[in-house]
Amino acid sequence: MLRRLAVTVAASAAALSAVPAAAHADTGPLGLPSLPLLGKPAGQDQLRIAVSDAGDGRDGTYDLECGPAGGSHPEPSDACARLDQLSADGHDPFAPLPEGAQCTMQYGGSATARITGTWHGRPVNATYKRTDGCEISRWQGLVPVLPATGR
Repeated sequence: MLRRLAVTVAASAAALSAVPAAAHADTGPLGLPSLPLLGKPAGQDQLRIAVSDAGDGRDGTYDLECGPAGGSHPEPSDACARLDQLSADGHDPFAPLPEGAQCTMQYGGSATARITGTWHGRPVNATYKRTDGCEISRWQGLVPVLPATGR
């Protein structure tokens, strides 16, 4: 009887110790922990990609979901595969240019893009442009997440 009581007390203590951690999780409007939308797996990566001035009908806002691939992105499977490839070994596919990067003075066009959302559990808020060699390379490295440009 004493052994059963000890196990019950230990299990109760473990369950109660998890409550404060849940209180610090992302919360919804009522202060309750946020839950994934129905039909959306809890660990799913979700990104919104807004492209401007890319031309040839490539401008717009697209949603990309990975794990499984989906959304309104024109190439969700290829885009998710590219992000997985870039994320190998813990690399951040959305990292900005390093401070002090030396870039060629070439102009790749007026296209801009912004990617927001969540990737591998981390928030994403990245901007892209094609104003010099480094920015062009950074953009091209994300194709097909971002549209290929002919410029």
